[in-house]
Amino acid sequence: MAREQLMGTAEIAACLGVSRVRVHQIVTSDPSFPEPLAEIKAGKIWRADEVIRWIAEHRPPRRRAT
Repeated sequence: MAREQLMGTAEIAACLGVSRVRVHQIVTSDPSFPEPLAEIKAGKIWRADEVIRWIAEHRPPRRRAT
């Protein structure tokens, strides 16, 4: 049985290149952001595939400094 990949706010922040505070702002203000799978003492957790799909659909790629 394959293990499901999960993400917390720290992992989402790393993927987006933003702070965990900014992740909290996004997940509480953007209704298109996936619902968390669960909330544990450490915080909310999401399915990684859903978060990665949301990032691909809603966040433009970051431009590299030239």
